[in-house]
Amino acid sequence: MARRSLQTRILEGLRRSFDLIRENQRLAMIMVSTVLVMSGQGVISPVLPLFARSFGASAASVGLTLSVFAVARLVLNVPLGIASDRYGRRPLLVAGPLVTGVGMIGSGFVEGIPDLLFWRLIAGAGSAMYMTGAQVYLVDISTQRNRARVLGANQGALLVGVSLGPGLGGVLAEAFGFRLPFLAVGGAALLTSVYGYLRLPETHGPRGPAGSHEQSADPSDPSEEPAWRRLLGSRDFLAVSLLTAMVFLTRAGGRFTVFPLLAASEFGYSASSLGALFTAMALINLIGLGPAATLTDRVGHKAAILPSGLVTAVALALIAWTGDPGVFLGAALLLAVGTSIMGPAPAAYAADVAPREVRGLAMGLYRSAGDLGFVIGPVLLGAIADATTLGGALAVNAVVVLAVTLLFAAIARQRRREP
Repeated sequence: MARRSLQTRILEGLRRSFDLIRENQRLAMIMVSTVLVMSGQGVISPVLPLFARSFGASAASVGLTLSVFAVARLVLNVPLGIASDRYGRRPLLVAGPLVTGVGMIGSGFVEGIPDLLFWRLIAGAGSAMYMTGAQVYLVDISTQRNRARVLGANQGALLVGVSLGPGLGGVLAEAFGFRLPFLAVGGAALLTSVYGYLRLPETHGPRGPAGSHEQSADPSDPSEEPAWRRLLGSRDFLAVSLLTAMVFLTRAGGRFTVFPLLAASEFGYSASSLGALFTAMALINLIGLGPAATLTDRVGHKAAILPSGLVTAVALALIAWTGDPGVFLGAALLLAVGTSIMGPAPAAYAADVAPREVRGLAMGLYRSAGDLGFVIGPVLLGAIADATTLGGALAVNAVVVLAVTLLFAAIARQRRREP
């Protein structure tokens, strides 16, 4: 009976997500762009660490090839968020994939780590443009009642791209070498830019974001504190920003840097088998996303965030501890389950606590917090791995996940839902 109830809930969550997509054409358009962008990103996820290793790079240097991608995003997220408030979302959605494509194609022709770092920086700048524009765009067309499902639907598109990419990237790398996947990614990004130019309408006008019915303070009221100051002083916004920094630190440092090196060195995984494992993990994330988004919209953000952090910490600890291939595989899949539970809850929470008139700034700051974790994670965990062991680095990651999750649960307030 319990099993049937769980299956019913999963199917109901997926059905609600599909209904939401059918009703919202602009959401569907963004999802198409996201699939194209993220399938390209997924292609290189199992290839990049091994490609960097082929130049004789240390674990810390391998991590740097991921971190430098996020450096550009970290620097640009806030200016781009402000620009989206002033000039609109559409320019970012068109220019972002174009710049990303140039960076990825350049990465395919490098002859050493310095060149690779330069082109990864360019690709990161394009990623900042697209992801900032897309996230604010989705907040524009959603309300507090359905925001987690709207963001979750696009996250599902992201996971479809991530699911399609790694297996293809591993096969291309083994058949044609490490360079071809980067060229394929560049081509997909250029197609995304053309699609965005032809299909995506603007959602931001002189009267504020379209599709929003949320109330905002009167900016002409002299007694009202400026929106940007309320945002920066919000303990809820600071708490969710720290949480997303931890999520990105784990994703870039643990999952995409140390984890593949451990799988290859300790358990004999090749590029293609790593790609297959990454695809399986992404599919688990995709299956759990609809129920996670529905749960968040119904009962609140903490109901998704707290169990996700606990399961993720346990999975990382198991991966760090085990020497058994079966336990390693099971823990990797458990890691995917843990991350899928959280779903879009942090992004929805950040959007809910952000004043409407500085929504672009808020999402830019939120993304910068994540990218700070993306920058720190690979280099920090890579350096810990060089100084100790790969398993030791993942054990540290598990402790960080547990500590930040408990801190968020303690200080972040549950938001009241719209009637």
